[in-house]
Amino acid sequence: MVETLKYYVNNKYVESKTTKFYDVYNPSTGELQAKCPRCTSDEVGAAIEAAHKAYAGWSATPPIRRSQILFRMRDLLEKHMDELTLLCAREHGKNWVESQGDILKAKEATEHASGICNLLLGESLMDASKGYDTTLYREPLGVFVGISPFNFPAMIPLGWMAPLCIACGNTMVLKVAGATPMTSLRAIDLYREAGLPEGVLNIVSCDREVIPELIGNPLVKGVSFVGSTSVGSKIYAQAAAAGKRVQCLTEAKNHALVLADAPVDRTAAGIINATYGCAGERCMALPVVVAEESIADKLLAKLLEISTKLKVGPAYEKETQLGPVYSAEHKKSVCDWIARGVTEGAKLVLDGRDCVVKGFEKGFYVGPTILDHVEPEMTVGQREIFGPVLCVKRCKSFNHGLKLMNDNPFANGSVIYTQNGFYAREFVRHTHGGMVGVNVGIPVPVGFFPFAGHKRSFFGDLHCLGKDGVRFYTESKCVTSHWFDEEEMKSTKVSTWDGTI
Repeated sequence: MVETLKYYVNNKYVESKTTKFYDVYNPSTGELQAKCPRCTSDEVGAAIEAAHKAYAGWSATPPIRRSQILFRMRDLLEKHMDELTLLCAREHGKNWVESQGDILKAKEATEHASGICNLLLGESLMDASKGYDTTLYREPLGVFVGISPFNFPAMIPLGWMAPLCIACGNTMVLKVAGATPMTSLRAIDLYREAGLPEGVLNIVSCDREVIPELIGNPLVKGVSFVGSTSVGSKIYAQAAAAGKRVQCLTEAKNHALVLADAPVDRTAAGIINATYGCAGERCMALPVVVAEESIADKLLAKLLEISTKLKVGPAYEKETQLGPVYSAEHKKSVCDWIARGVTEGAKLVLDGRDCVVKGFEKGFYVGPTILDHVEPEMTVGQREIFGPVLCVKRCKSFNHGLKLMNDNPFANGSVIYTQNGFYAREFVRHTHGGMVGVNVGIPVPVGFFPFAGHKRSFFGDLHCLGKDGVRFYTESKCVTSHWFDEEEMKSTKVSTWDGTI
């Protein structure tokens, strides 16, 4: 039976009046499982109004009480872990462990936001000028909009976006991806159980054409976006021009530099995990390896050996190592990229385009794929594919390899595999990547550090999570105080600078 989903406003599910819907598939079987509403402009506007109405009461709620609600939410995520993991696996296609990780990362960010009392502590100095004391406070701004992608239906909207936003005293409207809305819709309802007041956190799903109205609404004070560079750059320009806070986390093409001294077996295992995890559908995947020529053939042989042994299967079977991609359209896109790589002159070492899983023949599967001898001018090694495709580039030296990596327009993450401390340090200093791994294939920091992409991977000044996230969702207020003694109360002369120098 195909379920018709609703959107979520004022702590309740609401049936949309739209006549247009997104199809929500089970990628493992290819079967249609739900219809997600393409909310109307009026419905999106009503969600923003609800968030605006809730703001006054929520922003006046002491941080310690907001913290307690978040901590209860953390416990509810733990309690419903298996339910949410299964939802994620069924709508997105990540294998069981990866889907569970999606929920765990939302829980981690919620734990971080639970410490908001400490995170919001300001600064003060007595006698900043003689007899004048200055205190800095951080205050919320109002309604924020979060626009999340399909690939992490829990971690991004209910991890990167919502927890810190509402912990700081703001309210939020989340626009979730129409292809993968079910995990988010279930998880957000847990906030009601945790005690979150009506209107503080809301979910809509809408067409791209409605997004300008969503972010252009004068009640909206800021926008957090995760998605493609083409869309993110436009949202950044529009929101910034309107004077709104904005952060846009966009595409990536992360590279790993493998030096000749790297232990081949362990390095290859790390690369395979980072490349094919989540079927490559994550901006911190590792789709390119730059290997020193002296080790390249040996490394490639090991990569091929491990790749061919990966168990491809339905996401919710716990022995599955590589699940499907999220849609038939995306499968076609990934397969087209593989063909493009061959046309550009790369050597196809392992081809996953004809992958079929017995009993799940209609699923959206792409098997592990490896393209060798990918040259700098080939777009397959420069552009984001977002699938289980590994490109192997070869370099003559550390400096040559570093240049190949830094020539890429994206700079979300970068990795080096080596046992040489000098080269590791040089790499950390000179790589363009904002999140750097030394023998770590997916160098995503835990939630109390920022998710810090650079170049065409990020538009904005303040990243999500960590202290950056707190600053993004607040504005500073400096208060300077001076108290008159008996003699000064009689004075009628005041300095032009009145104690500020």
